[in-house]
Amino acid sequence: MVSFDKKSILITGGLGFIGSNLAIRLVEVGANVTLVDSLIPEYGGNLWNIEPIKERVRINISDVRDEHAMKYLIQGQDYLFNLAGQTSHVDSMNNPFPDLEINAKAQLSILESCRKYNPGIKLVFASTRQMYGVPQYLPVDEKHPLAPVDVNGINKMAGEWYHILYNNVYGIRSSVLRLTNTYGPRMRVKDARQTFLGIWVKRIIDGEPLLVYGDGKQIRDFNYVDDVVDAMLACAITEDANGEVFNLGADDPINLMDTAQLMIDVAAAGTFERVPFPLASKVIDIGDYYADYRKIRAILGWKPKISLNEGLIKTLQYYWEHGSHYWSNNK
Repeated sequence: MVSFDKKSILITGGLGFIGSNLAIRLVEVGANVTLVDSLIPEYGGNLWNIEPIKERVRINISDVRDEHAMKYLIQGQDYLFNLAGQTSHVDSMNNPFPDLEINAKAQLSILESCRKYNPGIKLVFASTRQMYGVPQYLPVDEKHPLAPVDVNGINKMAGEWYHILYNNVYGIRSSVLRLTNTYGPRMRVKDARQTFLGIWVKRIIDGEPLLVYGDGKQIRDFNYVDDVVDAMLACAITEDANGEVFNLGADDPINLMDTAQLMIDVAAAGTFERVPFPLASKVIDIGDYYADYRKIRAILGWKPKISLNEGLIKTLQYYWEHGSHYWSNNK
């Protein structure tokens, strides 16, 4: 495997959930890591996320929409893990323009900076399953038609294809990962802006019932964050990943009601309630989804290692210990 030792790494969204876990891994293998984050309160950045490595990384508090800042920060970097984004599907519908600026326009600006000031950089872009929309078949592979059901999916689709275009036309080496439901330590848990599992963790610890929308039979797949970090590193170091789009997925898809019960069993505490779908969520719900990840397994040898049961245990343990850094009314 190519070594990241002494390599210069830039992570956008580096104080967020996935970015901070990636940063910790890279620091552990000797990389020189710079984190870029706007720390906009709604977007999940949290300085506590990098507590184990806070003296070993550089932090730049700036916004990916700031073209001048990004032009400066990209120079001299070997790798860019491009993770910054507006992730809330409901927020993208209520206020679409920030989503457009962050998930589409800023991505084009970043790629232009790479083309002009650091064409040798390698990029890994964090995209989303949301662009598939309502699945026409399961499991969903990368050849599935793209039909986003919300503004976020449309803008993320534009962002990912800018990366593929710049790879194909300008030789700016780029890979795209379409993430499914990622969870684990350092995720946003004060609300459901990032993932519903986050607010479920908080409610379990606060002794409140988990709220399952609708009949709870919607099927999902989940990836523990360490597995997602593995996929990102594999994309970064493998030239065969350049210009490719990969699904991530899991071997144990599960419906939401059973997911709630599993979390309760793991925690040995809690209950769940089925409640009506909020209208804002119902109109953009995609029904059942789980991915076919055979492409990334074939090309990069990636497959998830952490089961949902094991991942939930690790996640709950983290928030039982550190919850006070993620919400103010921790019990």
